[in-house]
Amino acid sequence: MVDTAQFDAIVVGSGITGGWAAKELTEAGLKVLMLERGRDIPHQTGYDTEMKKPWDMPFRGSGDAEEWKREHPVQMLNRHFTEYTQGHFVNDRLNPYQTAPGTDFNWFRSYNLGGRSLTWGRQSYRWSDYDFAANKRDGHGTDWPIRYEDVAPWYDKVEEFIGVAGAAEGLPQLPDGQFQPPWALNAVERATRERIRQRWPERVLTVGRTANLTQPLGERGQCQARSICARGCSYGAYFSTQSSTLPAAKATGNLTLVTDAIVEKVDYDPATNRVTGVRWVDSKDGTRSRAGARMVFLNAGSFNSVQLMMNSASEAMPGGLANSSGVLGTHIMDHPSTLSAMAIMPGFEDVTTYGNRPTGVVIARYRNMDEMDGEGHTRGFSFQGGALQSGWTRGKREPGVGVDFKDSLRPPGPWRVVLVAFADCVPRARNRLTLDRTKTDAHGIPQLNIAFAFGKEEQAALAQAKADSAAMLTEAGGHVIMGFDQPGAGGGAIHEMGGARMGWDPATSVLNRWSQAHDVPNLFVTDGAQMSSSACQNPSLTYMALTARAADRAVGLLKENLI
Repeated sequence: MVDTAQFDAIVVGSGITGGWAAKELTEAGLKVLMLERGRDIPHQTGYDTEMKKPWDMPFRGSGDAEEWKREHPVQMLNRHFTEYTQGHFVNDRLNPYQTAPGTDFNWFRSYNLGGRSLTWGRQSYRWSDYDFAANKRDGHGTDWPIRYEDVAPWYDKVEEFIGVAGAAEGLPQLPDGQFQPPWALNAVERATRERIRQRWPERVLTVGRTANLTQPLGERGQCQARSICARGCSYGAYFSTQSSTLPAAKATGNLTLVTDAIVEKVDYDPATNRVTGVRWVDSKDGTRSRAGARMVFLNAGSFNSVQLMMNSASEAMPGGLANSSGVLGTHIMDHPSTLSAMAIMPGFEDVTTYGNRPTGVVIARYRNMDEMDGEGHTRGFSFQGGALQSGWTRGKREPGVGVDFKDSLRPPGPWRVVLVAFADCVPRARNRLTLDRTKTDAHGIPQLNIAFAFGKEEQAALAQAKADSAAMLTEAGGHVIMGFDQPGAGGGAIHEMGGARMGWDPATSVLNRWSQAHDVPNLFVTDGAQMSSSACQNPSLTYMALTARAADRAVGLLKENLI
């Protein structure tokens, strides 16, 4: 065991929230150690495939199917996983996990510097009190100990720093933010927006709010709309740890970064009721090291942070670190999602688009707002999607051969509108994480076991989403050609969260309103593990805002010697 220096704070994980924790803590003057279990990927120079063309790739961008089945059977199901991006995803064979009987869950992971901040979808939406008050309103889960007004100034701070392009709509269920100019809706989307709103004024289609810059921000350049974001962006045009928070943290001179460091345990001293540091394994040579700190921030990713807390069980805390409530690992969530409707949109044959756009459209939640009008469900759902025009690749799905067929594919094809539903996931105790101590990884760390299934509420929400989306696209003049009401496998939204939930009562929650462990005052968990409900919009912006808020609280407590 190699002992390293003492730090003011240790941040475990370098993804979206780990980067924010490091930035905020170092800028406050703290000496911070950031530990990342994966490899280093330097900004700009580390994006190996960013500028490569298909003919530069061994499999022309399509990848080695046999290798994928052998090494990436789960990750290959991720929509961002390609031959260009596979280096930003884990090797499933080397990073196994277990699932309980009846569980269908795909755990998509990126173990590298920046984590999934390199591959995320960049959709950035605020939550409202329809979301923070949902548990109290319908009795599912435990009441959030915060409301929108507690988080609003931190949303402001995060949006101004990362750069979010969006249109203000004045919707209470989807609060406006500090926006850069929005990306433009195309002609079909504009028409669909107006036709839906004429029939249902409360249903608002707007351009997706995305962390892709529409104008330069600091040293970061504006988005070139290349639609290759997950390869890494040397322009820094979308928010990632590498482009934004890590340079800010490094600029302070207060950051020590260690990669290839798999944290296996957080040390706890029962005499002082404080965590004292962490232990990790070097993934390259297997050596074990330890560092001390006055406080620890867990930002390893929702499930990884919970796994680490469980694996940090001790004689004083046999059920896991900070688990006197017994709820550690329970109430995990992921958004149930499905293609609700696809429609052909006639009447736009004379219009087309040029270039790419790094975002789609969103229809904000409109069910179960001030009145409960959901059919069999008490929460909400929203839609993401957009209008797109078929290109020449439609020929792969159509019959034909020869010159005439080829010539028919030269002009653009018909317009389609796609709406994909994301529904709120009810927090349930039976959806949980446990450690399987009979199965370990290559370093002897127990594997995580995931037990998860959607329930009647999610099924009802997606059934209504299918009916609603078909009605809206028909009203907009479309011909609906397909739609589904069954969710995909858990994990498909890549929004897994919960397991160390926030709450008022230490007997029923792991964290307090500051993302601080009830049981251990110098332990903070500020990634998705802290979430007490899921809402129906993307959670990453909320993770970042809560991290910045928690870091500010932690610095204040540290300066007052209260932790």
